[in-house]
Amino acid sequence: MPDTQSPVRVREYETIYILKPDVARDAQEKIAGRLSEVLTRENGKLTLVENWGRRQLAYPVAKCRRGLYVYLKYLGGGGLVAEVERNLRMLDDVIKYQTVQTNAEVELATVAINPDDVKFEGVELPAEEEPEDSIERRLGLIEGERMSRDDEAPDVDDDDYQVPDLNDIPGTEN
Repeated sequence: MPDTQSPVRVREYETIYILKPDVARDAQEKIAGRLSEVLTRENGKLTLVENWGRRQLAYPVAKCRRGLYVYLKYLGGGGLVAEVERNLRMLDDVIKYQTVQTNAEVELATVAINPDDVKFEGVELPAEEEPEDSIERRLGLIEGERMSRDDEAPDVDDDDYQVPDLNDIPGTEN
């Protein structure tokens, strides 16, 4: 009986994780290194890493309105996904993550990986951001930022201002 080896088949997964917006570059690289160690230890194969940068979140998560998005694409089994998500759950800088299976059967031998595609590129911290234009700020409820009365009204001479006649306004007839 001839010994034929069947090709090794694995599943393909995508994981997107969101970091807090103020995470330093070295912390980003530490998280990426930890995830690549998990993939290696669990016999997974990383095929693509993309850093999507800072983006607005659809809704506030952990009091953050923005987040740093990172996309991973890798090959492995179901146990690998559980271990990746367990590690993401333990990291304080990760505020959200989601994993999706994109392909149920991929032959491991046929996958070609470009080394440049699996290099993690960190994002620098932004320069001092402008304060967010909140409702409180627009209404002048934040101390020290109220508009003075002179700032509200344009320059108008009191002599030029005429009070409108209420009879000229529709719906105010007596």
